[in-house]
Amino acid sequence: MTNVIYMTHPLIKHKITKLRDVNTGTLEFRKLVEEIAMLMGYEALSDLNTTDIEINTPIEKTVQPILGGKKPAVVPILRAGLGMVGGILALVPTAKIGHIGMRRDENTHKPTAYYCNLPDAIEERLIIVVDPMLATGGSLKDAVTEIKKRGGRNIKCMCIIAAPEGVKTFTEAHPDVTLYVGSLDRCLNDDAYICPGLGDAGDRIFGTKA
Repeated sequence: MTNVIYMTHPLIKHKITKLRDVNTGTLEFRKLVEEIAMLMGYEALSDLNTTDIEINTPIEKTVQPILGGKKPAVVPILRAGLGMVGGILALVPTAKIGHIGMRRDENTHKPTAYYCNLPDAIEERLIIVVDPMLATGGSLKDAVTEIKKRGGRNIKCMCIIAAPEGVKTFTEAHPDVTLYVGSLDRCLNDDAYICPGLGDAGDRIFGTKA
């Protein structure tokens, strides 16, 4: 799939292994999610637009590039996606932040959108949709559909852990959206949890119980 980029950096692999460990506590888990998002974001933001400006160095006058155009928008899928926002903001502190809420039915495993608030001029921004887990793919697929309905065009998605089923579902629905994946896991179990996975990312980020 040409629109899926799998991360191969040793630091990302190392940090994902620590994420998986059942003995990793809430504070460390939260920090790892943010660090992984920053490392993945470095790749996802590699084609940001730049514009040249004239500045003075201590030595001479020179023309150098800075970020140009509208600031990118980071859109976490609530609630687990919130854990990845800080990593992107560490790279682009001026990025705008939207939010989209997708609720999953625990019996059918199908998502329903319940909230969507995006920055203005969304059609002019690079949009990075973040969610730690891509399981069935339904939530991310529908979230991107909602963003497109509201004018979003230049969209990328970042997930730390993905199941093959979710990757297939998402890429078939949105072949125009690049998907960045930290680790492609084996499969989904009968409860639609990723195996080997890392459990419920939201519960582990926020210290709540499944």
